[in-house]
This record gives sequence, C-alpha cells and structure tokens, in this order.
Amino acid sequence: MHESQWLAEPFEADRTRLRSVAYRMLGSQSEAEDAVQEAWLRLSRSGSDEVANLGGWMTTVVARVCLDILRSRRSRREQAFADREPEPVAAGQAAIDPEHEAVLGESVGLALLVVLEKLAPAERVAFVLHDMFGVPFEGIAPVVGRTADATRQLASRARRRVRGATVGSEADLPRQRDIVDAFRSASRDGDLDRLLAMLDPEAVVRADATAVGLGSAPEMRGAPAVAAFFRSRARGAVRAVVGGVPGLAWAPGGRPRVAFVFRLAGDRIAGIDLVADPAHLEDLAVEILDG
Repeated sequence: MHESQWLAEPFEADRTRLRSVAYRMLGSQSEAEDAVQEAWLRLSRSGSDEVANLGGWMTTVVARVCLDILRSRRSRREQAFADREPEPVAAGQAAIDPEHEAVLGESVGLALLVVLEKLAPAERVAFVLHDMFGVPFEGIAPVVGRTADATRQLASRARRRVRGATVGSEADLPRQRDIVDAFRSASRDGDLDRLLAMLDPEAVVRADATAVGLGSAPEMRGAPAVAAFFRSRARGAVRAVVGGVPGLAWAPGGRPRVAFVFRLAGDRIAGIDLVADPAHLEDLAVEILDG
C-alpha cells in the first residue's frame, strides 16, 4: 500500500475532530475545511516517518494554520465570516475541569462563538486547544510561540474575558430581542431611515449557497446596501430563537427555510448571516416564536 493511502485512513478517522478544532477557532465552516485540508497536504508531504504522534501532530498543524488565518483577518481588520451554526462539544472530546465547565456549559453555541471573535488570535488558540480539547500547555506553546507559562496566562486571560462576556450576553438577551424586533418592524414598514439608524456603518450581510439560490446576494457591505436589501426582505420573517439567541426566520408553514443570524456591536447591527442550508438549519435548532 502506498504511504499516502496508509496515512489517509487515520487522517479521515480524525477529520471530524480536526474540523471541530478549526471551526471553534475560526467560526467558519469553509475556512475550517480549508485548514484541515492544508493539514492533510502537509502530512502527505512530510511522510509518516517524521510523525511520532499523528493525532497530536495534525492538531498542531491545524492550529498553526488557524492562527495564521486569524492574524491575517486582524491585519485586514475583517470580521470572521460565520456560517455560525453552533456545534456542541461531543461527549468525551475534551477534559474540562469544573472551572472551565462553568464557562463553557454543556455546549458551544452561537453566543460563545461571537464572544471568541473578540479574543486576540493567540488567546483564542490557547483557549480553544486547552479548555475545549484538553491539549496541554506544553503542546500549545510552540504553536503560539510562547513558553508554557506564558501560554497558560493567555488561556487564563481568554477565560476571564469569555466568562465576563458570556454573563453579559445572557443579561443582554432582552435588549437583543428589542433590536431584532425593531429591525423587523422597520423592514415591514419599508422605513429605510430607521433601518440605516440601526445598522453599523460597516455592517455586512453574508448568505450561504442555499440562501443565494433563493435570491440573496452572496455578500453586501455597508449600511446603505444592507438597508436597501432589507427594506422589504424581512417583511415575511417571524420572530425566532436562532442558535440560542434572538433572531428571525423565514418559515412558510411554520418550517424554517432561512434563518437570520444577527451580530451586534453595542446597540447597532454589525452583521446578518442568512443560513438556509438544511443541515446548518438543523444544527441551529431554530425555534419559531410567532404562531
């Protein structure tokens, strides 16, 4: 058997876990897939003789690829694109002590993914690898270019920020609902000025491939373009809980077809992701609130 074929079997067996690692770092399904594929390319080029611990080596490579992507985003001052469906941490996937469990709860939902976007790249890598996947700090240190002690401090700082932001997010849910409801009302009234007032000047709308097939543009940038698009497009949307946070959904017959995932910056809407892929909608666990 050719060596690349021999390596492919354990790599494919570990692909789901690697994709989970990458997704929690990047918040983007497509970029997570790219990071995992890059890990495979590096593995196939290096040869198995150079790899003592295949699972650990692949995790490290994926983490390094993700760190490069996160740093590139920050240098371009871009926000992450998110397919944004929350993915629960599989049982047994990570050893989480009681302190970390209090931060993470039982699953990684949309709200936490939004919080992770606010961490510095090295903080996010350290937090995800250690707190979610149980990688020891000695293994993370070479990825972020720090000592083990410095890496432990990175994760601790990230943990404090996540804990504070998560508590704040839960307390802010009524305010978030008010903002989403006001957005829907303005769209139903066709009130362009009200929509503009609610949007961050750099607001971004992104749609997945299925939503594009239903008539959305793949991407719109800037408050004027977003307001013009939604001047009537949310008219038929109903109130919903999307990934555990307030959102909207187009749900003819009570069955969600498109979920509107809102990202807020203060009291303004910074972004809206339109999710229509059936598998992603199922992961989002959309709950329709309007009868």
